[in-house]
This record gives sequence, C-alpha cells and structure tokens, in this order.
Amino acid sequence: MTIDAAIPTPALPEPRDILFISKATPGDDDFALWLAPRLEAAGFKVFADILNLTGGDIWRRVVTNTLQAKSVKMLLCCSDDTLGRQGVLEEIDIACQVSKDIKDETFIIPLRLKPYKKIFGIANLNYVNFVPSWADGLDSLLETLKRRGIRPNPDSIQINPNWELYRKRLSIKLLPEPERLTSNWLRVAEAPDAIHYFEPVGSIDRDLMYEQCAQLSFPNEPWAHGFFALTSLEEVNRSFSGLVTFKLAASIGLDEFQKNGSEYLGIRGQDASNKLMSMLRRAWIKMCEEKGLIRYEYSGSTGFHIGEQQAGIGKQISWGRQGERHRSMLRNVARGHVWQYGVTATPNFWPFPHFKLKSRVLFASYVDDKMGDVLGDPQKQHKLRRSVCKGWRNKQWHGRLRAFLELMCGESSYIRIPVGHETFIKLDPSPVLFTSPVSTYLPDEEDGDAEEADETTLGRPDPEEEED
Repeated sequence: MTIDAAIPTPALPEPRDILFISKATPGDDDFALWLAPRLEAAGFKVFADILNLTGGDIWRRVVTNTLQAKSVKMLLCCSDDTLGRQGVLEEIDIACQVSKDIKDETFIIPLRLKPYKKIFGIANLNYVNFVPSWADGLDSLLETLKRRGIRPNPDSIQINPNWELYRKRLSIKLLPEPERLTSNWLRVAEAPDAIHYFEPVGSIDRDLMYEQCAQLSFPNEPWAHGFFALTSLEEVNRSFSGLVTFKLAASIGLDEFQKNGSEYLGIRGQDASNKLMSMLRRAWIKMCEEKGLIRYEYSGSTGFHIGEQQAGIGKQISWGRQGERHRSMLRNVARGHVWQYGVTATPNFWPFPHFKLKSRVLFASYVDDKMGDVLGDPQKQHKLRRSVCKGWRNKQWHGRLRAFLELMCGESSYIRIPVGHETFIKLDPSPVLFTSPVSTYLPDEEDGDAEEADETTLGRPDPEEEED
C-alpha cells in the first residue's frame, strides 16, 4: 500500500496595495509626515521609512521587500537634493525593475516638491506638482491614482498614530517664557472722526453721478442716491465744479459705521465695513502712485515697489530710532536682474484699525548697468524669488520693511494717506509688537546689520550664476 504525500498548497502572493513614499531623510520628512496620514485617511495603505525602522540590514530588507513585493505604486519625492541621494537612487533602480516585472510603466509617480533636473529612470514620467500648493498637489495625486485604477478601501481606513508622534518629536520645544514678536501690522494712529454721506440737492442722473465719483481725487463709495467720503462738503462741491450741488445728509462715527453701519441710511455693518476698507485700500494705492512707486498686479492684490525715484541700485537706506540706526537695501542686482523690494497693503479693523503689509520682491531686466523692463512672466518672477530670496533671513526681511516704511514717511513721523485735500489717515510706521506667552529656543547669531551680509543680494552675481 502506498500513501501519497500531501501536496502543499502554494502560498498566494501578497496583494500589492501599499503606496511607497520614496524620500530623502530628513529633507522630505515634513512632507512625508503631511502626506502619509492624508493618504491613509483617503483609504490607502502607506509606507515611508520614517516609522518603525532601525538602521542596518533590517532596514534595508524591509524597504526592499516592501517595494518589490507589496507596493502598488512608488510616490517619489522630487527635488534636485532628493534625487541626488544615494538611497533614493537605489530605490529608483529597484522600482524600475519592479515596473518591468509587473508591466506597469507608471509604477513610479514623481511628486514635484521643487523644480528638478530629469534623471535616468524617471525622465519621461509625468509628475504631480506640489510646488504651488501641497493641498492642490494632493488633489491631483488622488485623481492620478484614480485614473490609474488604484482604488482606496474606504472600509478599512486606519491612520497610523505614529505619524503624529514622530512629528511631535521633531517639533521645537516650547519654553515657558514670554517673547516679544514683531508683526507686519501698522496701527492706524489717526483717522477722521466720522464718515460723511453726501446727497445731491435736486435731481441728478444716478449713473452720471457714479461716473463722476469714479473720477474724484479722494476715495469715495456710492450708495443709494449719494456717496460716502471722508472729506469735507466744501471739497465735494468744489470737485464737482458747479455741475451739481451736494448737501451733507449724515455723519456717522467711523468706529460705529464700520461695526454697525447705519440704520438711517439702510446699510448694514458688514457692507459698511467693506465700503470703508475699499476706500482705505484705494487711498493707499493713490498715495503710492503719487509717490512714484512701481505698481505690479499680483494675484488678488496690488503691490508697490521701490523704483529709481526712491532709491538707486545698491543704495543703503537708514532706518530705526536715533542712536539705533540700521541700514538695508531695497534695490540691487542679483543673478543678472534688478530686484526691488515692495509691499502689498490690506486695511483691517479687527481687533483694532490697522494695515497689514506683505513683503514682495519684483524683478526687472538689467541692461547696460541700468534697470530695464519688469519681467512679465510670472513663472520667471517666481523662480527668481525662490533662488535670490531664499538666503534672506527674518532680520533681512524686517530690515527691508523698516527701510521701506522710512521712505514712505519722508519728513513726517507718520505715513500720511490722503483721504481728502486736508484730511489724512496716519499710520504709525513702527510695526505692532505682540507678546507670546511662550517662546522657543532658536539661535540668534546675527547682529543688527547682518541683513546686508548676503552675497546673493549684494553686488554682481558670480559668473557661474549668470549663466543660469
């Protein structure tokens, strides 16, 4: 009698259901810690070498086995720095072989974190762009996975808590000590007591009146049969040159108007606040134009930059209190272009009236030792900002802002924004200081004038840089 040996059942291959994040350590850690839990929340399984791996052979075996046998896609973080790492290059080699073995030409999905040079193995692959916004990049990545048939499993969503624990270990420790912080807010030090509502005496074509309002030299906002302004009745009637006579129909305290509007005039608080902000914004723009600053339209806001009228190329502008003077440049040459510091300004009323400034840098061509045309290509502007300004530190940005504000003040102690012939909004040029109840330990090794030690903002660029 013979007994047949039991025939073992071959083990089924493990399913490929893991998104493998290939990254540089520690350069891409922040991105991986941001991306991984969001992919898990969407229903995917994720692997990154941040968690639960020790060094040596165990680490290499786990990484290699996960990539070769369990991963359905490799998400490759891409920047020149990341793609120059030996470990990342080895993972790309393995992924290229996996791509051939499983006949998936799109096994590797490049994630563009910064502009990068193409390298062997991924040169022809389309990337998902995370440069403008990580959130937008994630949306594009999820759509890409969907198009390529990689489906999440909404029934087994598990977010590994170790992502957050690891992120907290990397965070900077808070110190129980208060710290003074400088903001980008300028307090409104003085403003007219009231906003006025003017109505025409007698009948007038409303559309014609609105057209005339748009041409007035002072900011105003049409409403119902008249318009709001911060100037006097005399200036209003003088501006209309006798075409029509106006009367003062109402005066409302500025604070009351922006909070509650006016029941008498039928305007609600939010609408009143919007109209007042619009007037202040246009007053700022008109003041900058009259000072001869260079206007540039950014997405959703208008910036004004220092030009030749305000400061020559390479000229240092003094700023600060008497006895504590500093110097900063607002225009210079770098990478073969002229950079010019400027700001966009946004009025706001909460928690107190102020203007919030955002620093900007605008580039123009540099021809025969002179500034040429402002670059019209937003992408080139962006690329130059990323390269030239990356070496600027907080003190440098702060110094340029203070120098800019010094120029805006001129001989006055305030920035005077005209809202009428003899009526002004006055801004305190010293940014508002806040006190944080906690602090962090960060080394501060720069002295007061360190803002001009950066060679990328001073003098001519290196010949090698000019070839870029």
